[in-house]
Amino acid sequence: MLRRTLFALAFSAFSFSASAASYTIAVEPNYPANQAKEIYEPLLKYLKTSTGHTFTLKTVNNYHGYWRDILGNAPTDFSFEEAHFADFRIKRQGFVPLVRVAEPTQFALLVSPEDTARGTQGLMSGAIVSMPSPSLGYLFLGEIYPNPIAQPEIMSSAQTWKDGVDMVFAQEAKAAMVPMYIASQYPNLESVNLSRSLPGRSLNASGKVPADVRKAVTNAMLKLKDDPAMIDILTELGTQSFVVSSAADVAGNERLLRRVFGYPKAAPKPAAKPAATAATPATPPKK
Repeated sequence: MLRRTLFALAFSAFSFSASAASYTIAVEPNYPANQAKEIYEPLLKYLKTSTGHTFTLKTVNNYHGYWRDILGNAPTDFSFEEAHFADFRIKRQGFVPLVRVAEPTQFALLVSPEDTARGTQGLMSGAIVSMPSPSLGYLFLGEIYPNPIAQPEIMSSAQTWKDGVDMVFAQEAKAAMVPMYIASQYPNLESVNLSRSLPGRSLNASGKVPADVRKAVTNAMLKLKDDPAMIDILTELGTQSFVVSSAADVAGNERLLRRVFGYPKAAPKPAAKPAATAATPATPPKK
């Protein structure tokens, strides 16, 4: 009886090991690569514990590189990104929406209290800091100042959204364009413009990822809020919970990318049907 039980346990462990696979998750370059790895490492470990699969973070140095990878359909199994990128991948590359942060995405143009009187027009003689194009903050700035001849200097040298806030405090810039989950941390700054709201950042899967893996990842992300030990993960991601997302949630937001260099204007081909059975995960390209 004991021998039979040990055999069953060994067989179960073997089966679990044999079915485990490695997957990559591409994330927007909101942090330098080393900092991004520290921030996302707890989430990657959590997903491994919850699903039995291994997850590796895929990062690039800046938004130009990120956009180049998207345009080239560089291999990745999952992506965690804002609605304009998510819509592009879903429509044109067959990605499958899984979950998104519960809170909507909205950006605030923050200034020191003494610079609020004239609103956005009062910034024409100064500089505004943002992450580079085609980050959502940069694209929203284009909606505030649609005329490139009549707009403030836009500094896109920030490596994190918080860099812009630091530059406002240091009086190196008049304003900073930041997402609300960052803006809420600085009550001593004031907003002279709030962008329109979009669905929050979403986790999406390549159509090549097996359906059972997509389901396992979805369930794990939805359960994050139920585990007090995982609060730090949610805090790092700037949310209180994840909710199920759909293609309809982000539909139409890829239009924000129309003025970005390289945007393919041709109508997208029908997306490939998502995989239902096991498939070989993408391998990160060599750096």
